[in-house]
Amino acid sequence: MYFLSEDERRFLLKGLIPRARRNEVSAELRGWNWHEPPLEPLYDVRLGVWEVAGRYCESGRDLFLRRVRDCALKPSPAMAAGSVYHSTLSELLVSVKRIVYQVGVAECIGALSQLREPGPARIAAVVERIPPEHRETVGRNCSSLWRFEADRVVARVQEVLATYPHVGVDSLVNQVAPVIVEHRLDGSFLGLSKNLSTDALLVSGPMVVDIKFGEPRDFHRLSTAGYALAMEALYEHPVDAGCLVYVRFNGGGLRVERDLHLIDDELRQWFVEERDSKMKMVFEEIDPGRADSCRPEECPVGEGCSQA
Repeated sequence: MYFLSEDERRFLLKGLIPRARRNEVSAELRGWNWHEPPLEPLYDVRLGVWEVAGRYCESGRDLFLRRVRDCALKPSPAMAAGSVYHSTLSELLVSVKRIVYQVGVAECIGALSQLREPGPARIAAVVERIPPEHRETVGRNCSSLWRFEADRVVARVQEVLATYPHVGVDSLVNQVAPVIVEHRLDGSFLGLSKNLSTDALLVSGPMVVDIKFGEPRDFHRLSTAGYALAMEALYEHPVDAGCLVYVRFNGGGLRVERDLHLIDDELRQWFVEERDSKMKMVFEEIDPGRADSCRPEECPVGEGCSQA
């Protein structure tokens, strides 16, 4: 999921990055200016990026019920499965790094090839959070994810070793898996949670990567904008590119599409407006009402929304 194709890498380096340099982000919308408007938080409320960026409930009443009314949320089957898929990918990448460091360069190909088969015990441990009626499907999808990414890792190791036969262990890990999975960020400067977690950070960019296991939505880019602003606030280094990875399962295989995009002024302003609106709703306890497009079967509040 985290490895760009040659065409995607070319688009990033020859398309997006030059555009970012030509169309510089306004200084007031850089995360390191969190202490000045419009980034300065207006309310003493801490929100997660997913709370700001999630517009599955168009009115935002799911956030109101959870944060103001203390309503318990129950993840839908799709949400629970997505969490398991993220955990599967994270575990694989960490396992790859651990194996290379443990066995060294000379033995890593054989060790990583054995990693291709996740084994029933490993999959069962991951999917135990899923309702029993969905475990078989989710387990099968986890195996497909694991094998897909494991194959790409082995191929990448072979490519690096063919080019740099005397590469060191640390350099090999950095070239094979140049990502930090579940990177933790303190977003409190921007009125966000102190414990944010990105799906992945491509360290060579840097570029924020967010993986989705559903249909594309225009508001998905708000997530990369939120994490980019938090990173800029912490490290005072520009983060101009984001990547949404859409994964769809198809029988025994899967399809992967990537949305490489700039985190420009328009996207940043949209995120800030969403943050301010939802902060106000929580702080002033404003009930936005049930959304016209409400679908209880997909909502973590479910029928409780109409009863609250």
